[in-house]
Amino acid sequence: MKIIECVPNFSEGRDKEKGQALVNTAAAVQGIKVLDFCMDADHHRSVLTLIGPPDIIKEACLMVCRQALAMIDMCEHKGAHPRIGAVDVVPFIPLGDADMSDAIRIAHDFGREFSKQFQLPVYFYGEAALIPWRRDLSQIRKGGYESLKDRMQDRMWRPDVGPTLFNECAGITAVGARLPLIAFNINLASDNLQLAQDIAGRIRHSGGGLPHVKAIGVLLGSRHVAQVSMNLTDYRTTSLRTVFDRVREAAREHGIDVLESELIGLIPGDALTDVTADYLKLREFSKQRILESHF
Repeated sequence: MKIIECVPNFSEGRDKEKGQALVNTAAAVQGIKVLDFCMDADHHRSVLTLIGPPDIIKEACLMVCRQALAMIDMCEHKGAHPRIGAVDVVPFIPLGDADMSDAIRIAHDFGREFSKQFQLPVYFYGEAALIPWRRDLSQIRKGGYESLKDRMQDRMWRPDVGPTLFNECAGITAVGARLPLIAFNINLASDNLQLAQDIAGRIRHSGGGLPHVKAIGVLLGSRHVAQVSMNLTDYRTTSLRTVFDRVREAAREHGIDVLESELIGLIPGDALTDVTADYLKLREFSKQRILESHF
């Protein structure tokens, strides 16, 4: 059976009523299963994970995004995580008998329909990218929300679909197709933001660190904790254990230990073949966080 996972990220991490409205909208669509929903007040971001058949997932995502755009005002948004829009990023991931061509087709169909319905700019990234230098999501986010208005006037950065006029209340949206990745954060037993940023710079691939690792250092202001926030885009090449060990070693060089780690969304089961949740000091982990347990 062909299954498509969608993991839309929204620029809202503090209002639980708004978050519940997003979950309820997705859950109301017949054939759609909501697997997870995470909100983070410091990042001011939420991540919804849902799966369904290819012919249903697109419409479900459009309904959820309509709800998000009605509630989120980017003019008032401040958070630790890089962002470019109210509906920040919408990736589609093939599962079951689906392959990447299915995910790319749905990403393109969704992105064009999203742009048409809401009159917002869309960039395609990952396997759905139409322009080579837009494959990497970090390139689209470079400069952040505040730089978008000027950046969109550059011919090289005109949207793939939709208007070139910048909507300050909604921003832009990146729509992509990709394989499963792991969103993994490691919290240090310290509020030393500079240390978290230095460690992130050492381990991320673009800085000469670990392959397929993207990382930034942020401060969780509400908890006075510095965090190394990461995406592992190919966990088979660079494992959770490798990343955890490298961050812990770098922190201990400064007399700091790891407080805990956390997953955002779900994780493929084979990512835990060489490590345990206890070893990683994972918060709130259960078998329900394993992707394959849901299909």
